[in-house]
Amino acid sequence: MSHPITILERYWNHTSFRPLQEEIIDAVLNNEDTFVLLPTGGGKSICFQVPALIKDGICIVVSPLIALMKDQVDQLKAKGIKAMAITSGIPYSTLDTLLDNCIYGNYKFLYLSPERLQQTLVQDRIQQMPVNLIAVDEAHCISQWGNDFRPAYKNIAILRQLHPSVNVIALTATAKPKVVTEIMTELDFMAPKVFQASFKRPNIAYMVLDTQDKHYKIGQILTKYPGSSIIYTRTRRATLELHSFLESKGISATYYHGGISNKEKNDHLEQWTNNQKAVMVATTAFGMGIDKPDVKTVIHVNLPESLESYYQEAGRAGRNEEKAFAVILKNSTDEQQLKHQFLSTLPSVDFIKKVYRKLCNYFQISYGEGFLTQHQFNFNVFCKTYGFPTATAYNAVQILDRNSIISLSQQFNYQTKLQFLISSPALFGYLNTHKAFEPVVKAILRTYGGIFDQNMKINLALVSEKAMLSEDKIISTLHQLEKDGVVDFHHSNTDSELTFLQSREDDKTINRIAKTIEQQQRLKESQIDAVINYISDDEHCKSIQLLEYFGEKNSTPCGICTVCLSQSSKAKPSKSKNISYEIIVQLEQQPLTSRALVEHLDYSEQEILETLRLMLSNEILEVTSNNSYKIKHT
Repeated sequence: MSHPITILERYWNHTSFRPLQEEIIDAVLNNEDTFVLLPTGGGKSICFQVPALIKDGICIVVSPLIALMKDQVDQLKAKGIKAMAITSGIPYSTLDTLLDNCIYGNYKFLYLSPERLQQTLVQDRIQQMPVNLIAVDEAHCISQWGNDFRPAYKNIAILRQLHPSVNVIALTATAKPKVVTEIMTELDFMAPKVFQASFKRPNIAYMVLDTQDKHYKIGQILTKYPGSSIIYTRTRRATLELHSFLESKGISATYYHGGISNKEKNDHLEQWTNNQKAVMVATTAFGMGIDKPDVKTVIHVNLPESLESYYQEAGRAGRNEEKAFAVILKNSTDEQQLKHQFLSTLPSVDFIKKVYRKLCNYFQISYGEGFLTQHQFNFNVFCKTYGFPTATAYNAVQILDRNSIISLSQQFNYQTKLQFLISSPALFGYLNTHKAFEPVVKAILRTYGGIFDQNMKINLALVSEKAMLSEDKIISTLHQLEKDGVVDFHHSNTDSELTFLQSREDDKTINRIAKTIEQQQRLKESQIDAVINYISDDEHCKSIQLLEYFGEKNSTPCGICTVCLSQSSKAKPSKSKNISYEIIVQLEQQPLTSRALVEHLDYSEQEILETLRLMLSNEILEVTSNNSYKIKHT
């Protein structure tokens, strides 16, 4: 039998393991049921990949994340290791062949979604495979109290029946104690070996900063702490706007969101990974599986939806153990926006029943029919047809997907194709007399290189964001360009594929999952409350707040978060006098805005603003008509 370190050197070119990895691998090799809680960046995949390579046979890996499955399979293949992922959308005949390859083709890893385990064909073939290990990734999904609970995860225990002598390793990055216990119960662990790293990241300064101008504050932070950074935004449009702002300020940046092509994603990721671009502006779709050690700063422009997701995203900073910063920017409207986005749009059970019935009607599914039928689906058209509010209806469809009532393809199949038929000079000549079309044409040209040479798939949502026009306006413009002989335009009305996983039984279908839905709504409410408490609590160390949320007690203050720094400054009463004196020195020259004072003085924005408030209340200063501060003369 090969030694784990030999495998690590051969395939990963590392000569030593990270903390806990070797002990975990030894437990797996000793056929122990093993629970692993390693925070983001702790190297969880190594813990099952190394022992699976040592043992004869194939490792079954269950994961809910298609993108992460594909990423890991690509990485294994690049190392010369035979691996495959079986995701949704694979025809039955192809699935049959792929499973046969796993039995007879010396494959080492088979990645599956939990939904695939419900198929009889998959279960039959797995029973015939020489399985050496069962790995359950993102294991918190098995717990009703876990982030992103998926009922299909409850079916993973079928693997223990198919291969009763094979041990299981469950892995997650974030789980509270209640969740850990439920994971091990659901997976029928016996005498489990539990490995749990501390959630403490002593090199990360957790900061919550109050600011009304977030773009300006981001520019300040990146100038003060240059280096590789990630900035998380909520929407694609915000991603593009912030990217443009940073570039206009001379800050090297690129961007990443779900609407750009795979080629663009890879190009932008490579630019950032190789430090050709310092800043990655991204939606939260970015970061899974990314292990860049030198990230200096992670900034959240919007409040996160849970402390679980925040901890994972913030934890992408400082993996090289050097000092790093995790910053949340907040203003007076953020709390209400968070509640509106994630709580006011939570669908009731009755609303979900209505959406389900309308989906069945939309695709003409008769009662008792529809099982495993596939349909091209345009969500926006569906909502318009029945007058559904899009945000609430989207959440309802997501709940139906997560609870295995339907399967909604997340690999959106944009079938809109376009090619410019005239030369570039002729096109700009045309635009001289059709100025209204300029935003659309320029957005396309700047997004899709080679569109003069070949018919290319285009993403209308992305063009819409860049041109700052509605999709309907984009489509009508392209139809007019087609009539004028400028483009060859083919437009499909579908943006995704929907598969019914159960036969239609209307309310009965939803009643079976009603308690789960209600429990998950309560969980979401508690998660939002936890985020609001975290950003509002200015009395307790931010690191301690996070650690206690995940069940770690008796920690000492970090000394580097916003709360610790604030309390440290309060302990020095002379500091306020120093700030007041330096403000007066600056204002003796001329009236200045608070922003100008922050730029001139070597104190934090919070300290300067607090001192300004005190000086105003004591009538030392007054505010001018253009919102500058000046010394008040009596």
